[in-house]
Amino acid sequence: MLLTDPEIESSLLISSDEGATYQKYRLNFYIQSLLFHPKQEDWILAYSQDQKLYSSAEFGRRWQLIQEGVAPNRFYWSVMGSNKEPDLVHLEARTVDGHSQYLTCRMQNCTEANRHKPFPGYIDPDSLIVQDDYVFVQLTSGGRPHYYVSYRRNAFAQMKLPKYALPKDMHVISTDENQVFAAVQEWNQNDTYNLYISDTRGVYFTLALENVQSSRGPEGNVMIDLYEVAGIKGMFLANKKIDNQVKTFITYNKGRDWRLLQAPDTDLRGDPVQCLLPYCSLHLHLKVSENPYTSGIIASRDTAPSIIVASGNIGSELSDSDISMFVSSDAGNTWRQIFEEEHSVLYLDQGGVLVAMKHTSLPIRHLWLSFDEGRSWSKYSFTSIPLFVDGVLGEPGEETLIMTVFGHFSHRSEWQLVKVDYKSIFDRRCAEEDYRPWQLHSQGEACIMGAKRIYKKRRSERKCMQGKYAGAMESEPCVCTEADFDCDYGYERHSNGQCLPAFWFNPSSLSKDCSLGQSYLNSTGYRKVVSNNCTDGVREQYTAKPQKCPGKAPRGLRIVTADGKLTAEQGHNVTLMVQLEEGDVQRTLIQVDFGDGIAVSYVNLSSMEDGIKHVYHNVGIFRVTVQVDNSLGSDSAVLYLHVTCPLEHVHLSLPFVTTKNKEVNATAVLWPSQVGTLTYVWWYGNNTEPLITLEGSISFKFTSEGMNTITVQVSAGNAILQDTKTIAVYEEFRSLRLSFSPNLDDYNPDIPEWRRDISRVIKKSLVEATGVPSQHILVAVLPGLPTAAELFVLPYQDPTGENRRSAEDLEQISELLIHKLNQNLVHFELKPGVQVFVHAAHLTAAPLVDLTPTHSGSAMLMLLSVVFVGLAVFVIYKFKRPQWCESCLLHEAEYEMGRSFPQAGR
Repeated sequence: MLLTDPEIESSLLISSDEGATYQKYRLNFYIQSLLFHPKQEDWILAYSQDQKLYSSAEFGRRWQLIQEGVAPNRFYWSVMGSNKEPDLVHLEARTVDGHSQYLTCRMQNCTEANRHKPFPGYIDPDSLIVQDDYVFVQLTSGGRPHYYVSYRRNAFAQMKLPKYALPKDMHVISTDENQVFAAVQEWNQNDTYNLYISDTRGVYFTLALENVQSSRGPEGNVMIDLYEVAGIKGMFLANKKIDNQVKTFITYNKGRDWRLLQAPDTDLRGDPVQCLLPYCSLHLHLKVSENPYTSGIIASRDTAPSIIVASGNIGSELSDSDISMFVSSDAGNTWRQIFEEEHSVLYLDQGGVLVAMKHTSLPIRHLWLSFDEGRSWSKYSFTSIPLFVDGVLGEPGEETLIMTVFGHFSHRSEWQLVKVDYKSIFDRRCAEEDYRPWQLHSQGEACIMGAKRIYKKRRSERKCMQGKYAGAMESEPCVCTEADFDCDYGYERHSNGQCLPAFWFNPSSLSKDCSLGQSYLNSTGYRKVVSNNCTDGVREQYTAKPQKCPGKAPRGLRIVTADGKLTAEQGHNVTLMVQLEEGDVQRTLIQVDFGDGIAVSYVNLSSMEDGIKHVYHNVGIFRVTVQVDNSLGSDSAVLYLHVTCPLEHVHLSLPFVTTKNKEVNATAVLWPSQVGTLTYVWWYGNNTEPLITLEGSISFKFTSEGMNTITVQVSAGNAILQDTKTIAVYEEFRSLRLSFSPNLDDYNPDIPEWRRDISRVIKKSLVEATGVPSQHILVAVLPGLPTAAELFVLPYQDPTGENRRSAEDLEQISELLIHKLNQNLVHFELKPGVQVFVHAAHLTAAPLVDLTPTHSGSAMLMLLSVVFVGLAVFVIYKFKRPQWCESCLLHEAEYEMGRSFPQAGR
């Protein structure tokens, strides 16, 4: 098939007799790209210049329109084994109103009635990826991208990264062997990515390597410095950035363990190389050529599994100067220098012949051959006239000994093709006695990915043609050890090698689908590396155990809309989703009251997986309630749904703690601040009816002690946003400002979820260091940088009302806390190797408690402390924080500034 020049005409020239004759077929569209079916040679997809997708089942002789508005390079043929229909087409198309959606249909029957939407709702533009058994899409909501995966064409599930990865960008690197290798750029990264590896379904991801170098390609595409070595599963090379130095690391077990590369013992001249790990090592350039006619700067082949050729340098870091060529013939364990300048290297005869050609802008006439895996090289002339080399191609096939060099004799000449045939060098084929066994290993460790693998290698002194590749000679499974297991999702490996829960992960939380009488897999904190073939040993000890689901009362009930919004259009369907953290989902009665006089009941949560659809016929604010009951207890949740307005962000500012009968001010802080006419809906205390105002502040009092929830909803146009805070009410309390060692700021993404989790960790550390009961302590991490927190000492009393702490007791607790803080006895481990110390802030411009007789000794945050502390913080942060937030510095704990300004406050 030949395509005519589109500037002249749009036609295909098709030959069925190897180019002897051609038949012309005119087209009514202009082809931009073609995609041939991997199995059916006559099936073709054609993408036109006006974003239409066509299909042909007759090798381009007839075409049929499949879909208009298709995203470029976002169309795929079905994958055999994952799709039942070989003619199924996956594509991303744009709707009339500009949204993107994922569609599938048959190539010859893609009518509206026969199109399917495997992913419910819209997706982000240019996000569809279909690769092997996996389908990936991206959906951005709340300013954050969320990634979804379908394994073997089953229902989509959200991909689970560690809680505070907060990805800005993600690239799927590999989907080999039923596992996803992904590069994720997290919230605090700019030119590096973290490598994550998944379970079989591609849902749960664990960290494989941090801070892998990235760069931009010629067309602006992101390139990750990661190279998968061909022929040896689980083996990767990566360039990691450490303290502004880029170093090359190698893994043999899919990222479970990494190490630096040992530099050669001698250089090209045989002189010893002084290079001591870890201060000095070998570093390689890992970019693969996008040009099919050049070999790139690193190369390996499936049919030569032990040989790796790459350019790089020896030293403390990767450099673009002093580049040499290196070869390893034992799968990266040892390396040899072969050239002092960059060369293109071609593999012939399964690596039995290596051909090297110098990278140069000058014309050349010589090339180099090696018959012993790069140990020695011979110089050969391939042309009598020096040639400007544009590229080199090896003939297809495993037994090839033919290569073609193409270039030009001068800048004005035509292309010249030089065919080089090496068959005459060999006078015989290799026999069995010409080979020796070679065992794959990593620094002497023979068990790699749970197996010992022995290959056949031609003896270096034998010059014979190898022929067809036979693969591994034998493979024997190894006994499982701890090295065959990686940390499971939610766990991190510590310095002692143990996998322990991350600070944000609760291992005891059960799946919400777990019901009494059923079983679930209780993780040990470890999971076997995917495709690892080890047997017995510690496998049973480290493998997740089936465990009976205990009966649990309903807990963590939530009711939300399917799109996460708090608004619905009058007369249109709104889908409500009921979510339950814990509880027996099968033996549960669920009652939903839509707030408009209509209620429904369900006997289990499973029948509500697709949500509850309801149509509101009137405009207003509806109090949607859900009640869940089982034999062990009940739980309820409320959703205030506005049936008809947009706003970017609302933050409710109020104190964390207040005293009884003291007037409290609550203020709704908006972004942007000018959004037209606003309606504020306030819910606080035990009120069943809201307070509706046109002002963004209200005042109220609490007449009894306890915890109170306050919710504000702000309506502007067609958008409604809300924020909810909890305030503690006591007769008296103490408070203290906390600061932290500076390293905590490096891990602070400045979002509410992180602040809540860190507050819990700080509270736990305080309790452990002082022995003070946890009921006496409340910690609230404040927004912004540097990281600070407010510590409250509370007068907890037991449920009987007795054993109440006096003011003197609170004073003693406060003194104990300050004493421990000043002695650096309060600290916590944020992640392996990151220790954070908690300090009492030195800024004490005024007493934090008021002990005057008019207040009967009640402890209150006085205006003077607010003014002094607020003024100090104002001076420090004047140019680091938006001015509309200055009044919140003492009181806000949950402002989600990152949604609108991901880098604000830094």
